[in-house]
Amino acid sequence: MNPLTRATAAGGALLAAAALLAAGPAQAAPGAARGGDYLFLTVTRGESRSGGTLLLCDPPRGHARAAEACAGLAAVDGDITRLAPAANAICPMVYAPVTARALGRWHGRPVDYRETFANSCRLSARTGPVFALDG
Repeated sequence: MNPLTRATAAGGALLAAAALLAAGPAQAAPGAARGGDYLFLTVTRGESRSGGTLLLCDPPRGHARAAEACAGLAAVDGDITRLAPAANAICPMVYAPVTARALGRWHGRPVDYRETFANSCRLSARTGPVFALDG
């Protein structure tokens, strides 16, 4: 199995685990079953895939900036494309592509978001804390 196939399989397994966590019994994951808002977030730099983070929003956890990310998502009803871009962001004109991916559920609706940005600065300027997976 090549590394890309292995990474894709691992990402699928993590997403399945996230779905089970959110749908599991309340005693297994307090709040996750009741709230139902969760996203499995990944950021891929170039051709190498980074690990992912499970963002849960009731209460916010699982992410270095969970409270900020959940508040931003709540303001746009979970639609990442509607997040307000940073007003004063100045990003270098360097092409170092990053792809942001979010899979999960928000208020019972499926979320499947993917977008490639010219560099990590542009990703941060466009999505704020949602894809700030490094802390």
